[in-house]
Amino acid sequence: MTGTRSASLFALALLAPALIYILIIVAYPLFDTVVLSFTNAALRPTYDFVGWANYQRIFGAGNFTEVILRTFIWTFFSVATKMIIGTLGATLLNAAIPGQTVFRILTMPPWIVPMAIGIFMWGWMYNGQFGMISGLLQNFGIISKPWPILAQGSSAFWATIVTDVWIGVPMVTIYLLAAIQSIPKDLYEAAWTDGASRSYRFRRITLPLMMPAMLTMSLLSLIATFNSFDIIWILTQGGPSGSTTTMIIDTYKTAIGSRKYGEGAARAVVICIFVSIFCLVYFRAVRKLSQGEAK
Repeated sequence: MTGTRSASLFALALLAPALIYILIIVAYPLFDTVVLSFTNAALRPTYDFVGWANYQRIFGAGNFTEVILRTFIWTFFSVATKMIIGTLGATLLNAAIPGQTVFRILTMPPWIVPMAIGIFMWGWMYNGQFGMISGLLQNFGIISKPWPILAQGSSAFWATIVTDVWIGVPMVTIYLLAAIQSIPKDLYEAAWTDGASRSYRFRRITLPLMMPAMLTMSLLSLIATFNSFDIIWILTQGGPSGSTTTMIIDTYKTAIGSRKYGEGAARAVVICIFVSIFCLVYFRAVRKLSQGEAK
């Protein structure tokens, strides 16, 4: 009994730094944000509890519903595109082709270059007067006059998605490449011996065994994209006319721009709830996948 108790105390002592870190860095700020969301906190030194008023205000406004829908559309297309390109890229980089190492190195610059610099580069490319994209389209006769991509709502929305995909694809590609390389070669050799085609081997061996890694990367990419701030803020600051305003941009404008800290905290809590739902769906999918493999 004494040995068991000592072992338990020793284990708690080892876990204590991590637990303290979680309580101070994660739990307390989250709790404080939830409490703040029920107040009318602003620049004034005192504030009062207002109950659910902040949540009623943000959900009562029609524009917040549009912001939520826009955020989901932005996240869906960005994550889906990154996963598709990343899967294809990982498959190609795993192929036995000359210069394989060089191609792997060339996938890294969007990930290595500081994000702000990469976003500013895309901003110059999107410029209607002297940007490369508008210039090339005019040279090929596709458009007849300069196209201010970031000044129009629909084009600005898709331009931010393209930039996010460019930044996120390298991480997805390298992660999935590692997953492909962990698949036993014996499976491919046995399938090849039985006369299985390349596409059949990809569908029946590569994709199923990559699925856990793809689910994990999908979740990580989804959370990062859902909370993406730098790309949209540097390119458009949520404009024009709110066409690129996502939930994180709306939260920043409310809490920092308008100094409505209580209402901004309520928006942050809503974001946390959505991300928590994503995580629950992910863990349930992983559990079902693990049970299916066990059977």
